[in-house]
Formats: sequence, C-alpha cells, structure tokens
Amino acid sequence: MRINKPTSILKKFLVFNFFVFIILGLFTFFYLKAIQPNLVKQLTEKHNVIINNTSNHIERLQVNYEKKSLKNFLLSTRFLFQNLERVQFFDLNGILIADTNVLDLDQNVFSKPEEVFEENINNQNTSARQKNPMKDEITQDTQLQNYDEIKKLILNKKPKQEVTIEIEENNNFYVKTLNDVIINREMSGYIMVTEQANEILVAVAERKNFILRTVFIIAIVIFLFSIFLNRYILKPIGALVDYTKSIKHKDEPFGRIEKFLRRSDEVGLLSRSLNEMTLDLQNRTKNAEDSSADLAHEIRNPLASLKGASELLESTPNKDERKKLIGILSHDVERIDRLITDYSKMLKDEASLSREKMKNLNLVDLINDVTEEFNNNKSTINKNIKFRIVKEKPNGHLPKVFGVKSRLEQVLANLIDNAISFSPPNGFIEIIIKSTKDFVRFTIKDEGPGFKESNTDRVFKRFYSNRTETFGEHSGLGLNIVKNIIEMHEGKIVASNRKDNSNGAQIEVTLPMRS
Repeated sequence: MRINKPTSILKKFLVFNFFVFIILGLFTFFYLKAIQPNLVKQLTEKHNVIINNTSNHIERLQVNYEKKSLKNFLLSTRFLFQNLERVQFFDLNGILIADTNVLDLDQNVFSKPEEVFEENINNQNTSARQKNPMKDEITQDTQLQNYDEIKKLILNKKPKQEVTIEIEENNNFYVKTLNDVIINREMSGYIMVTEQANEILVAVAERKNFILRTVFIIAIVIFLFSIFLNRYILKPIGALVDYTKSIKHKDEPFGRIEKFLRRSDEVGLLSRSLNEMTLDLQNRTKNAEDSSADLAHEIRNPLASLKGASELLESTPNKDERKKLIGILSHDVERIDRLITDYSKMLKDEASLSREKMKNLNLVDLINDVTEEFNNNKSTINKNIKFRIVKEKPNGHLPKVFGVKSRLEQVLANLIDNAISFSPPNGFIEIIIKSTKDFVRFTIKDEGPGFKESNTDRVFKRFYSNRTETFGEHSGLGLNIVKNIIEMHEGKIVASNRKDNSNGAQIEVTLPMRS
C-alpha cells in the first residue's frame, strides 16, 4: 500500500482558513456592493409613493398641469414636500414648469432655501431673482441637473419606467427619482424628487468598518489559535511520533516526552498511556525472553539425563538396571512434555487475558463455586480436606471485583489446589474475605509445612518448585501464572507463613474494589 507524504495539520488548518477567508471575502464583497443599491431602492420606493400621492392630489383638486396652477398647488400643499430637498415638475416634452426651489417659502420648509432661483420654461438658465445669491454653488450643478440632460433623459424614458439618479455634490449625497404623473388615467408629465441621503453613505461606511474590524479580529484569533495549536498540540504530537520511532529503533526515548507526562490535559493523558503501553510491551518482551531462557534451562537438565540414560541403556545387560533406566527416560520425557505444555498454556493465557472482557463479579460467589467443585474432587475426598470460609468484619461493602471470571476462577483453583497438595490428611483450608470501600482481599491458609524459603517471593518465579520429594512432577509455573493474572487485574499477591501461631502457609491476594 502506497503511503502519501504526510502533511502538517497546521498547514491544513491554515489552508482551510485561507479558503474560508476567500469565500467570506467574496460574500462580503457582493454584500457591500449590494448595500447602497438596496438602501437607494428603499428611498426610491418612498419617492414613488410621494409622486403617486402628488398625482392623486392634483387629480382630486382638479389642478391644471401648468406653471401657475402648479405653483399655487405647491404653496398650498407644502407639507407634502417639507422633508425633501427639491421637487421638480416637467411637462411631456421635458420642459420644467414648476420647482419647489423657486417658491418664496419659509426657510424651515425646505432643507436648502438659500438656493432659490427661477428658470424660464424655455430652458434658459437666466436668474429672475435670488435670495442670498451664491454663484459658485449654482455653477456646481452636475450634468444631470442641467435641464438639457434632464430633457434628454425624459425623452428617452419609457412609460411607467422610474429613473433613479445618484450624485455627490458639495460633499453631500443626493438621490433623485424621476417618474410619470398620471392624472385621470392619462400621462400629464413627470415629477423628479430630490432628497439628501448622506445617511446611506454613513450606513455603508459603518457596515464596511464593522466587517473590516470583524475580519481583523478573526484573523488575530486564527493567528493566536495557530500558535497555540502548533505549540501545545502539534509539537507534542510530533514528539510522540518521534518517541514511537525511537522505540522502533531501540533508542532511549523516555526523555523526549518526559515534560508531557506532567500535563493534565489530553496530551498528557495520551503521553502517559503511550509510555505505560511502551513499558508494558517492554516488560512483556523481557518476560518472554526470560521465560524462553528459563524454559531452555529447565529442558536442558532432563535432556542431559535422557542422554546419559540412553547411553547407559545400550551398555547395560542387567534387566533390572535397564528397566530402571527406561523409567528414568520415561520420567524425563514426561517432564519435558509437561514443561512445554504448561509453558505454551501460560503464554496462551497471558495473550487471551488482554482480549477478554472484564465485568463486575462477586468474590464470595466465585469462592463458593470453586470450593464446591473441590469438595467433589478425588484428592480432596481422599485426604478428607475441609474448607472454612470467613467474612472478616462485614462493613456493608459487597466484595465486588472487576475482572475476567474464568481467570479469577483459575487463580482460586490453582491456589486451593496448591494448598490441598501441601495439607495433611483431615486438614482445614481457611479462606478469609475482607472488603473495604477501596479493596477486596482474600487469604488462603493451609496446615502444611509452610515455606522454607527466607524470601517467599521466589515461589512466584517461573519453573520454581520447593517440592524436592516430587521433583519433576510439577512444572513450577502454577504460582507464576497466578501472579500474572492478579497483576493484570491491577492487584497484588503475597506469600508467607501463617502469622496466627499455626503451622502452614498463607497466600494473600488484594484486588481493587469496584462498586
């Protein structure tokens, strides 16, 4: 399988955000482009309402659509236009026939009363009279305010088609709307409404500034998050990757992740889990190597005996001696077979234990089940062994353990079988159970000779046996298997001679309590 070249998560993160920024930038661009047209459209709709209302008033008041009548109409209905900059009336030929700017009205009615001038209907820009004349402002009218341009616009205009004009003049923004005047269902002329709309530019500028500020803040947040991501997540992950590579190449890797082990977050948890897994694998590897060496050592002795007995067998004519040598050969073969069988079973049990599912178990029920089986066992019946199960100081805590039922039964069976083999006839095997909120402990005591070893931990070593009188009949793996199973259940096991002034040995097993 071809493996693609690895790509940094940080690089992917930045590339992803770059494309997100591009998409957001495009949406923002089109949004900003649409803000001003939408606001202008809303203002144009307002102007169209004013134009329609004006047409209705002219029709209802039966005002003639000519210069003098419209001037009187404007004077009598000034309230309709008091919030507007300017309203102009044109005939069908595009000739200006009325204008709010030529009315001698109160200055509070219109927003620009200082520019009051009158143009003749022949489209000549000759001033009739002025209040506060400002020549510069008059000459700064845009091309669309030039009546020739307006006339051209009107003549090219389609019926019922509104025209919207946006201009900036003297640092102000104006919106002009030109539409038809319909009187008695007939088109009589045109009205152009002009309104100052600086608030549109302000709204557009505010939204642009808000978006730019937001983008700037998001960019800073992404930048800071990228630094955090790289320093506190990606670099530790990279160090863990190097750690696993160093394990593969059998370097000394611990120092590379030591600083991450103290972290209380998920990276620290991952580091500790990886380190524990590594140590566990190293221990298993070491145990496998030691076990192989021990097995080779244990097999070497019966092989030497086999070799010697087989050599003597050829040169021994005596039938009794030959029979004895054949017995030695048979005993050594059985011993080798037992060693290999028990060792294979031990390796299989260790491998399967890590795959089996654990669950909550009642330790008292397990002990009762196992002792009931031994009550019907031939060796127990022949030696007349009795069991005594004692629950020490009940305190309300049920003796629950979390483990694999078959393996814990195997532990109990091995320990009880070991106690039976050392017990004298008519002896008692006592099993004491103690439980607290933190742990469950059971102790198996027999009435045998006890341990002769000063260091009782030796009995848990592989291939160790203190049964000199029955040498070769046991592989010496039973207690070692028990110890491995208990440690895989996060417990501990201790062997010692009895401490209650009685002869015999005791083995104490402690397991964590599970509520």
